[in-house]
Amino acid sequence: MPVVTLNGIGLSYEVSGSGPLVVLVMGTGSPGRVWRTYQVPALVQAGFRVATPDNRGIAPSDESAAGIRMEDMVGDIAALIEHLGGGPAHIVGTSMGSRVVAELALARPDLIGSAVMMAATGRPDPVAQLLNRGEQALIDKGIQLPPEYAAAIKAMLNLSERTLTDASKAQEWLDIFEYTASVSSPSAGLRAQLGMDRSRDRLQDYRRIRVPSLVIGFADDKMVPTKFGREVAAAIPGARYTEIAHCGHYGYLERPDEVNRTVIDFLTAATISG
Repeated sequence: MPVVTLNGIGLSYEVSGSGPLVVLVMGTGSPGRVWRTYQVPALVQAGFRVATPDNRGIAPSDESAAGIRMEDMVGDIAALIEHLGGGPAHIVGTSMGSRVVAELALARPDLIGSAVMMAATGRPDPVAQLLNRGEQALIDKGIQLPPEYAAAIKAMLNLSERTLTDASKAQEWLDIFEYTASVSSPSAGLRAQLGMDRSRDRLQDYRRIRVPSLVIGFADDKMVPTKFGREVAAAIPGARYTEIAHCGHYGYLERPDEVNRTVIDFLTAATISG
């Protein structure tokens, strides 16, 4: 996995496949390799070249412990697209990554062929803001939750009721979350990502987005309820909104086949029309 100096930092990324470029932008605290379980193989098979960067804050990309701005992350993805041959590229993001996608569509529409935003929001939410401040406080006070408790909380916040009420599936997820919590500690880069300014309402600005856009909501998402995604889609001229049932904030992992089909159909149509 190469690390190149782009936009003033060392940025780690991986590329697979050939064809039109798709850049996948992950959410807070997650590495780009999360996409490689389901999304990358499906996109490569569909004829796309897929880049999965580790956002600044996530090693081996620079952790940027002194602080991260949304403008920094937008500039990173723009620089990566140019490094890989320039646009227009298709951009897909989830959660925080969807905000990066929307802001890139405003700042550098010349680089974007189409935009997909999953678990998207364009304005602050008091509950999400308080949870974010709590996560920052845990790190600042050096508090690390017991892995068992951390796993249970993560499952309840990010998975659907259908998954949580299926004992075998729930246990598979809990085992993964518990193991991850037991072998990793919060990093300075994660703290910097959590500390980004999320206080601005950007919905009015999104009315200036002109690239073909798809917003995907996950019906059981507790972290970013679907009303926020509908608002984003309503703000972007011509944007489509679709909602995937029986999945939570990790919908791209809970129901990957449906998510992949939805994304690939949209990107393929955008490639043909572009």
